[in-house]
Amino acid sequence: MLNTRMANAIRALSMDAVQKANSGHPGMPMGMADVATVLFTKFLNFDPAWPTWPNRDRFVLSAGHGSMLIYSLLHLTGYERPTLEDLKNFRQLHSPTAGHPEFGECPGVETTTGPLGQGLATSVGMAIAERLSNKEYGSDITDHYTYVLAGDGCLMEGVSQEAISLAGHLKLSKLIVLWDDNSISIDGGTDLSTSEDQSMRFEAAGWHVQAVDGHDMEAVEAAIQEAKNSDQPSMIACRTTIGYGSPNKQGTSATHGAPLGHDEIAATREFLGWTDEPFVIPADVRDAWLEAGSRGKTVSAEWKKKFDGLDAFVKEDFERRMNKDMPKGFTAAINEYKAKLAAEPVKVATRKASQMALEVINGVVPETIGGSADLTGSNLTKTSQTAPITADDFSGRYMYYGIREFEMCAAMNGMALYGQHVPYGGTFLVFTDYARPAIRLAALMKQRVIYVMTHDSIGLGEDGPTHQPVEHIPSLRAMPNLNVFRPCDAVETAECWALAMESKETPSVLSLTRQNTIQQRVEHTDENLCAKGGYILKEASAAPRVVLLASGSEVELAVAARDILEADGVPTRVVSVPCTELFDAQDAAYKASVLPEGTIRASIEAASTYGWAKYTGLDGVNIGLDSFGASAPAEVLYEHFGITTDALVAAVREKL
Repeated sequence: MLNTRMANAIRALSMDAVQKANSGHPGMPMGMADVATVLFTKFLNFDPAWPTWPNRDRFVLSAGHGSMLIYSLLHLTGYERPTLEDLKNFRQLHSPTAGHPEFGECPGVETTTGPLGQGLATSVGMAIAERLSNKEYGSDITDHYTYVLAGDGCLMEGVSQEAISLAGHLKLSKLIVLWDDNSISIDGGTDLSTSEDQSMRFEAAGWHVQAVDGHDMEAVEAAIQEAKNSDQPSMIACRTTIGYGSPNKQGTSATHGAPLGHDEIAATREFLGWTDEPFVIPADVRDAWLEAGSRGKTVSAEWKKKFDGLDAFVKEDFERRMNKDMPKGFTAAINEYKAKLAAEPVKVATRKASQMALEVINGVVPETIGGSADLTGSNLTKTSQTAPITADDFSGRYMYYGIREFEMCAAMNGMALYGQHVPYGGTFLVFTDYARPAIRLAALMKQRVIYVMTHDSIGLGEDGPTHQPVEHIPSLRAMPNLNVFRPCDAVETAECWALAMESKETPSVLSLTRQNTIQQRVEHTDENLCAKGGYILKEASAAPRVVLLASGSEVELAVAARDILEADGVPTRVVSVPCTELFDAQDAAYKASVLPEGTIRASIEAASTYGWAKYTGLDGVNIGLDSFGASAPAEVLYEHFGITTDALVAAVREKL
């Protein structure tokens, strides 16, 4: 039967590539080959010649360790990459066929997966974005499904519960999860570690649930069709045999994460009736797969006609969003707002300054989608333009994510990948610990996601050390391709927001205070001074002997210290450092002009001092918090831990 031979082509390519690499996971691709064949030949709308066609169905391989499944499918259906040579170079340096699928390496890979559960969690954001786009542009432009292939490991990860709970609550009926129900994990049978009834779990979360034999293609086809007709998100439990076709290893963990071996591959070929040499696909099978890949060409062409018939402004705005460009009036609106602040200074917490900036941004950027993990009133992420998004109304622009920090950030990744929205979401900075794996994937995938992380220091006060971030700022700064902004006042907050919005390939953390801060910037300039990461905020009265560096709420402490030192006849410069990543990216000449040699340098920040020595030097002063905090009013804590103007002045005087 041709369909079975098409599935066997996936099995053959998967076991051959893993064997050649002497590394990989053949079991899942071999087990789910039948399900994938049905999905890609009968249901999935995609066009290999136009991989970014906006109305394509999304396919997310959440069980990313089985990457040869998607690489085989992309190759067989006619995508430009991976080529046959790419498959032969599976898991090798500079090959797009990485050990786990990576967004941007192969067209058709919708998101980076591998950390289990995150593909499923990200797909919820894609499904939300599809509903938002459908509401805005109509079904002629946006009306498609998001399909997810998830394994036992994905469903064991805690984020999966956050994901299925949110999806069920929002009734994301165009989200369909195909569960590879093979009862095997790396250690052995899943009964070693879990006794859950996954079907009942999904049903409890408001999902439509079915169970089928994953090797019965007709049953799989009928189940997917029924799922498409449901008004709930759907989970299909596909009972499969891991490593299907391997006569001596199928159904065991031996096929999960290791090559089958030459002898077992020979036996598998015999079992499957597959007589071709490694990486050779019979002509009729290849033609059938290419025909399946060509199905979408007509559909995408019809969509293009509908899109071309849209109002010119709507088309232009759609394309602008997909290009990640800001509206034409964006910069002018930010500068007008900054000028107003200069004329009418404010003393507010930077979390409040963030809301004020968002009020401007959300008014001119229609594609922002805000939200909070049950801290809206604390994060101040909601503005007058952002009505709630609900299961019955996707016309809003605000997500109530509930107490699901990890899922919030994973869902925002899905929205960003979808391409039509700029997602931002808030929680307390200390809870980036819950969200870090999704933040890391955003950085790895070069996605514009914005994290509004408030209550960023001991300045939050009485909630105590469980809620007071200490190591979080330096640890986030250590993450590649992540901009960590810690603005000192309302003007810097607006500038940092503008930079985050304009950073097409870099996610941003906005680290914001609970306590009020004095506005330092009272002279207007259209130039975004924060763009250089660090800049001279207060110049010395003469050639500086001392340079004080600070971020966020501690900038005003540094400014006060400068006044004292200047009064003592010590020329002192204050450098505000809202973003160390952007400062580090400046050329040597600029950095030297800001931090001249031969000066005494001192930093002050209400966080771990880790990292500041690269600016202050081995003999510099670094004032911060290298222990956990305590429960007390903010001003008491700053005094107790020695994060004060007097402490800074005293430390500098010792160096003079």
